[in-house]
Amino acid sequence: MVVCGDDGLAHRLAAELRGVYREQVTLVVPPSGHRVRQPVVGRARAASAALLDMVNAAVNRSGNSDQSGTGRELEATEPTEDVLADAGVERATALALVYDDDETNIRAALTARRLNPRLRLVLRLYNRRLGQHIEELLDQSAALATGGGPGSGSGSTTVLSDADTAAPALAATALVGTSKIVEADGILLRAVERNPPRPGEVADPGLCTLALLSATSNDPAGADGSEDSGEHGPQLLPDAAAVEAATGRGTVALEQVSYSGPPLPAGRAGVPAFGELFSRRLRWSLAGLAACVVALAVALMVVTGDHPLHATYVTLLDLFSINEPAHNDDIGRQILQLLSGFVGLLLLPVLLAAVLEALGTFRTASSLRKPPRGLGGHVVLLGLGKIGTRVLTRLREMDIPVVCVEADPEARGMATARRLRVPVVLGDVTQEGVLEAAKIHRAHSLLALTSVDTTNLEAVLYARSVRSRVRVVLRLYDDDFATAAYRTLRAAHPSALTRSRSVTHLAAPSFAGAMMGRQILGAIPVERRVLLFAAVEVAGYPQLEGKTVGEAFRAGAWRVLALEVSDGEREEGAAQQGARESRLVWELPDTYVLRGSDRVVLAATRRGLAELLGRRARRGADV
Repeated sequence: MVVCGDDGLAHRLAAELRGVYREQVTLVVPPSGHRVRQPVVGRARAASAALLDMVNAAVNRSGNSDQSGTGRELEATEPTEDVLADAGVERATALALVYDDDETNIRAALTARRLNPRLRLVLRLYNRRLGQHIEELLDQSAALATGGGPGSGSGSTTVLSDADTAAPALAATALVGTSKIVEADGILLRAVERNPPRPGEVADPGLCTLALLSATSNDPAGADGSEDSGEHGPQLLPDAAAVEAATGRGTVALEQVSYSGPPLPAGRAGVPAFGELFSRRLRWSLAGLAACVVALAVALMVVTGDHPLHATYVTLLDLFSINEPAHNDDIGRQILQLLSGFVGLLLLPVLLAAVLEALGTFRTASSLRKPPRGLGGHVVLLGLGKIGTRVLTRLREMDIPVVCVEADPEARGMATARRLRVPVVLGDVTQEGVLEAAKIHRAHSLLALTSVDTTNLEAVLYARSVRSRVRVVLRLYDDDFATAAYRTLRAAHPSALTRSRSVTHLAAPSFAGAMMGRQILGAIPVERRVLLFAAVEVAGYPQLEGKTVGEAFRAGAWRVLALEVSDGEREEGAAQQGARESRLVWELPDTYVLRGSDRVVLAATRRGLAELLGRRARRGADV
């Protein structure tokens, strides 16, 4: 395996491949002077990881013949053709390009595909539309070079985004605190933490029970980030007997949910609604003048006996002073004409004010909005970088009110905020008065997603001083720092909800799984551990092929959740159980036999997925 990158994701991905999948990894990173500066805790953790690699290498040199899990590190400013050749791309199984720049990743991917058409490519791209085109292009190039079909699996390309992987979990944490969300072919899955059931009460397992929470405490930060956290740690993918025997432990249940709120209208930013076009006072003035015109028309109809349409026409002529004077008519008609002229004088300034307000509204439609005066129960989002922009889009898709805070007027997400008409406060969040301008004292939750750990922590501490019970979610680079910050904040504010999340911690398992050849649908954190959701072809897996769903289940390792069927098709066994008609059939009966042509959705731990993939790799080598 070859991993090329310039930030923390590359190091964490290499550690994931070495520690979990026991793969030999070559890590290509920029020289020390060109690397992205990481937080102090991040550098300390990277140094400890490097020391651990040195110890493992020494153990292997001392006589251990199994060289899996070892690797080397190369320093290069850019992944040029010579650098990729030196890293062994021609002989590698997979290559991950996780540079922060999309163009660098694309250029290196094109070069690597030419060097090794059978190479499995995993690209980190922020631009999703461009990523789809690049994925199709590289797959077609590999198919032509190797003579295989598009679905042969040789030379496959997977485009992922760390922002897209982490955004659902961050947005869900801000909304419901303990829920995690992942998408599977357009279907939204929600992992809900449930309290321990009372005596005699039957807990609702949802679609299935994903995990049993820690026995000592429901500590979402967990003791550490490892897979083995002890007998008191969370138990992932337990069997029915373990769920029944568990007492005093919360559970994590999987639910299928769908968004039912109103969608955002297209083009809303360019054409404001009528209520936003004119102020409330002006709308009342226009309504009053319209009522006066109707009253004058009715009075004229009564006095003169004219037809209603003719009476309205004459009234409008009098209103705009373009009718002949009624000096020869009776006194009633003359009084009505004078009143119409007076109403016309009042109408002119109101029409001028309406024109000016409309012009001002259209001028500011493309600029940043300010938080409304009566806003409350909203989410305050700090930082409009890659992660913040994706989280903002997720929140607006769920019609959640958001106020953003950003120090850089040219930040990546400013255009998205303008398009979605989201209020933005420009300023440094560490300065006094910025969070107050975002109305943090009436907010439901705070999402601190800037790229600086200390800025996020300072903002959360200040928000706690303004409103102690506000729900906060921190984006922190280092797991140890995230755990320490969580525990300290939880101890200082036990009644408030605090969560700490590491984007690389959420994204690295998905990238590692994709390098092993699986389609990773998403990841859900359970305390400080991670559950992966992957779509797997049953063919070639002796643990799945020819076995029932119940027999294929491996407690603590993997579990079959759903079966993918073609449109309009329903499996006979699932139909007898009343499964929903959809592309993914959930709640499969335990007696359903998995066939080689089936494609299933699995929930798996990192070690479980590594074991499943490793057995298939060994079987292929034996064949």
